[in-house]
Amino acid sequence: MTRKSALAVLAGFVAVVVITTLDDALLHAVRVFPPIGQPIDDAHAALALSYRLVIGVVGGWLTSRLAAAAPMRHATVLGVIGTVAGLIGIVATWNLGLGPRWYPLAVAALALPECWAGAWIFTRSIGRAVAR
Repeated sequence: MTRKSALAVLAGFVAVVVITTLDDALLHAVRVFPPIGQPIDDAHAALALSYRLVIGVVGGWLTSRLAAAAPMRHATVLGVIGTVAGLIGIVATWNLGLGPRWYPLAVAALALPECWAGAWIFTRSIGRAVAR
């Protein structure tokens, strides 16, 4: 992997982590979510998953946009990293009672499809630009 490729994947990863963390903090601050450390219920987990889906697609799009070539391959690398991070999250939090157990499973399972969707959106947009 070239330096530019590594930076493209890193940029997507950092964007996902930063945006997700800011969204979480904002929703805790405005009391949509319970205080940090208290468990969330299914409705709050569904809300968090919904914006994480969008953010994951954005991360895949950004990585694809910054990649010098092979945007889908770069998005796949980001998705695999996201899946591994999600699996680590499952192991680290499984017995902590922080919320429904389906939530971390969904986060890990959806990381790769989110990134693929972002890459697909990017490649479709450049295809249209070339056709003009």
